[in-house]
Amino acid sequence: MKKVVITGMGVLSPLGCSLDRFWEGLSEGRSGIGPITAFDSSPFPVHIAGQMAEDYDQDAFMKPKEARRMDPFTRYGVIAGDLAWQDAGLEAAAINPERAGVVMGCGVGGLHVVQEAGVHLKEKGFRAFNPFMVSQLILNIVSGYMAMRHGLEGPNYVVTTACAGGNHAISEGLELIGRDQADVMLVGGCEGAINELGIGSFAAMRALTKDFGDSPTQASRPFDADRSGFVMGEGAGVLVLESLEHAQARGARIYAEVAGAGRTCDAHHITAPHPDGRPAARCMSMALAQAGVNPEDLDYINAHGTSTKLNDACETKAIRMALGDAADGVSVSSTKSMTGHLLAGAAAIESIACVLALQNNVIPPTLNRDTPDPDCDLDVTPHQARERKLRTAMNNAFGFGGHNACVVFREWNEAAS
Repeated sequence: MKKVVITGMGVLSPLGCSLDRFWEGLSEGRSGIGPITAFDSSPFPVHIAGQMAEDYDQDAFMKPKEARRMDPFTRYGVIAGDLAWQDAGLEAAAINPERAGVVMGCGVGGLHVVQEAGVHLKEKGFRAFNPFMVSQLILNIVSGYMAMRHGLEGPNYVVTTACAGGNHAISEGLELIGRDQADVMLVGGCEGAINELGIGSFAAMRALTKDFGDSPTQASRPFDADRSGFVMGEGAGVLVLESLEHAQARGARIYAEVAGAGRTCDAHHITAPHPDGRPAARCMSMALAQAGVNPEDLDYINAHGTSTKLNDACETKAIRMALGDAADGVSVSSTKSMTGHLLAGAAAIESIACVLALQNNVIPPTLNRDTPDPDCDLDVTPHQARERKLRTAMNNAFGFGGHNACVVFREWNEAAS
């Protein structure tokens, strides 16, 4: 297997739409969660979300006519991809287009287009349909647009594994480059589900917290005894992966190595995690084994940490099962306490958070862990960021349907390469 490294990253999130703004928010423990302004939420039981940060500048990347032909989830993925491409300093002349591609994770796709079409269909009948509707709502359109913008003719597809999609996309990029089927891959995840259809459907299944409406920044509280559901977020994260040889040949800056990945299934329930945590633990162990990292050498875990009763307790079990006695020495945090849950986009921006943590030797905090839960007894870095020398980090992502995906990142040391 070839070594795979990260040479570019792009992020759109409730905390900011640049790497600097995103990391500033994470390291300062700033919440991006607030009242819903995208629509009138008064008829709904949920009134808060992690909406896109104010520095989101769509017009800097696409013309209004082009934007109108995309659902928000597509725009987010495309723009995050542009940011990652720019950050990597890539030029068309520097790549073989037949060995460069895109894999994205997306969970629910074009909810805005579907909702709008449903309203118009009732009012206008068949005349409501427009010729761009199919290309706006299908999930794979985001990777197609990204490839067209950069002329990438290699592997191109979307992974649909709910909240694990971003990590699955990264693991696919690792495999494709590692097995010499590509030199460069844009990988990540995107989601834009903050509208009546998205909020209403997740609220109906009792996944979203209905509490803390008057204090939104306190609503997402992973591992806290008073957690009561997750907060919806939106955005995208994209990473540029390259083979080490390709990156070095063009003199690229290297952020970190993608060292290993694990993929398993709970085979238990459509939404609830496996109660004993075994499949998630096995996923973590697979990722560590591929990376050649012993449990005692893992420094940081960016947990899935959704702020739901079942997930946080089961993930704690899984971490303890996978790491054994080393679990007490690893730093853990859930950055969803600051961003909310971006569904398939979550693992992507949280993987970027892992890489930035390695770069800065800082553990982002878990906000709102005010009352310890005995079932969540890990070192979850409550309230404030913490400095720590970091060499390895792991991102956990677990999706509805029992889909588990974990990715291990290692600090880049040129001398050791």
